[in-house]
Amino acid sequence: MSMKIQIQSVHFDADQSLKSFINKKLAKLETFYDRIIDSDVVLSLEQLNTQVRDKVVVIKTNIPGSTLIAKEKSKKFEEAVDLAVDSLKKQLSKIKSKHNE
Repeated sequence: MSMKIQIQSVHFDADQSLKSFINKKLAKLETFYDRIIDSDVVLSLEQLNTQVRDKVVVIKTNIPGSTLIAKEKSKKFEEAVDLAVDSLKKQLSKIKSKHNE
């Protein structure tokens, strides 16, 4: 059973390659923790005046009894996604070790 992943891009259209990159990365989370219900990903651009400064990624991942949130920004969406997924991995392994105690 794989989790549902919803990707929203604010004020721009995320291309297919970015979407599949995100799907692949998030699917890997299930190898860490198999009870993920779904994940919402919001991609946005941080702007200063008219210039785009950073790419912002917010991932909300729902697991039974809890919602994990990771927010990262970087010059590239892929990098921000990597950072956010790493942050979620850390959160998930903490939860897992608590359950195993």
